[in-house]
Amino acid sequence: MTTAPRRPNVLVIQADQFRWDCLGAAGNPDVQTPNLDRLAADGALFTNAFCPLPVCTPSRYSMLSGLYVHQHGAWTNHSTLPPALDTFPRSLRRAGYRTAAVGKMHFTPTYLDVGYDHMALAEQHGPGRYHDDYHRELREAGLAPVLDLLDQEEHLRTQAPASYWETYGSGRSDLPEEWHSTTWIGERAVQELKGWTDSGSHLLHVSFVKPHHPFDPPAGWDEMYHPDDLSPLPGWTERVPEADRGHQHGYFDYGGLTEPVLRRVMAHYYATISQLDHQIGRLLDQLQASGLYDDTLIVFTSDHGEYLGFHHLLLKWGPMYDPVAKVPLIVKFPVGSTGTSRRAEVDDALISLVDIAPTVLSACGVAPAQPLPGLDLAEPRVVRRCVFAENRTGDGIVFMARSATHKLLLHSGVSGALTDAASAGTPAGVHGLSPATTSAAARGSRDALYALMTDPFELHNRIDDHAHADQAEHLRSELANWMLFETPTPTYLDENAPQIDAENVPPEDQTALADHRTYFESKATGQSS
Repeated sequence: MTTAPRRPNVLVIQADQFRWDCLGAAGNPDVQTPNLDRLAADGALFTNAFCPLPVCTPSRYSMLSGLYVHQHGAWTNHSTLPPALDTFPRSLRRAGYRTAAVGKMHFTPTYLDVGYDHMALAEQHGPGRYHDDYHRELREAGLAPVLDLLDQEEHLRTQAPASYWETYGSGRSDLPEEWHSTTWIGERAVQELKGWTDSGSHLLHVSFVKPHHPFDPPAGWDEMYHPDDLSPLPGWTERVPEADRGHQHGYFDYGGLTEPVLRRVMAHYYATISQLDHQIGRLLDQLQASGLYDDTLIVFTSDHGEYLGFHHLLLKWGPMYDPVAKVPLIVKFPVGSTGTSRRAEVDDALISLVDIAPTVLSACGVAPAQPLPGLDLAEPRVVRRCVFAENRTGDGIVFMARSATHKLLLHSGVSGALTDAASAGTPAGVHGLSPATTSAAARGSRDALYALMTDPFELHNRIDDHAHADQAEHLRSELANWMLFETPTPTYLDENAPQIDAENVPPEDQTALADHRTYFESKATGQSS
């Protein structure tokens, strides 16, 4: 009698607001990430991975469900993933996996069931911090993350001292290292891994709060980097470009963001990354000590990126430029799987976080409950012409369509493109748009096209440059095709939805229903009942 091979374990490690190039493996010369670098040496490093929306909760729901935001409908940090939509944790749980989550999930309600049997939460923003395990334990210990509270709670931010504004929310944490969220999450994740056995299959989702602002490493870590030793990352400008002036007051006033101040911010941002990397090293060491490392699928990523000086901006409020739309992504495949050959590979293909769900399910031999738009990253080379993202602003939706050479940011006019495509019955219909239809005046002045091969830092808007008109039309066509044909919004179905309580509503009786159907069908076919 032969026994079926044991399914791989799955470890998903997620950071928050982690800029894609802040990894040694990605070529950053300053930040120290030895553990993530060794993970990349055992797997595939994807250097063109993008989030579907650069905001925490919508991006997390997309990763879990494998659906784009316009498909799952949870557009903001205060939103709920519809229970009728499946997730890869739910699929694995149905398949017999033991599932758990540790850290920041950013769900509403806080302990929303997306497929995890057990959740030990450390939240940061919104009501979750007043429900979670971490803050309850902090209170029992008589502690409070004061800097984090001043940064995250808008009604408290006005009471922040001048030093908070001068440092752009960076500095030493007011918590000892053992109570810092990164340590708390890492310790509980290690304990979960210690409970893994050879007799079952496990999924653990570990989600760190950091390096999300405030950039507040604990004592010791805060002195790891000296500002004078750091260099601004590519895309830093001495002032906010004219096109971005409307975004410069999203959180801080960037008038005081000089290069020395930026380097001080970077020193603390990098320190939170190195502290996080240390905890990831503990997770990898535990898997190796238990003999489970080789047979575990490990994914490391972030929900969105961070400007960190790009266009003289910080954080994530503003246009979907690459530093905020791109995310780090490392996938280490289990031994013997299709993806094993991807060891120590650097892949620049266009990738989306919606690819994680089909990748995990495929590695575990579990079929998705519904068709998913993403791709299996175990394949030798993912081929995608464009990658897409979307976001809501105060006056509508912004779309991003990005190829290997160009990026289109469309704030208005997409309805016209979609209407043309739909009326033509084919995405090719949008190629017929006249130059007048695509003028800046018709679309709105905030639309943008960037020629990334010659303008990698997205400083020169070519939307009205006739030399790039074909590329603009091509990306508009790709966007229309994606919205209308490739990723339609799922139809919500719940056969057991609540009904009114009234005498004329028949009870749920399948026998009576079948008898009723037989009667009418017999009449329709001319037979007697």
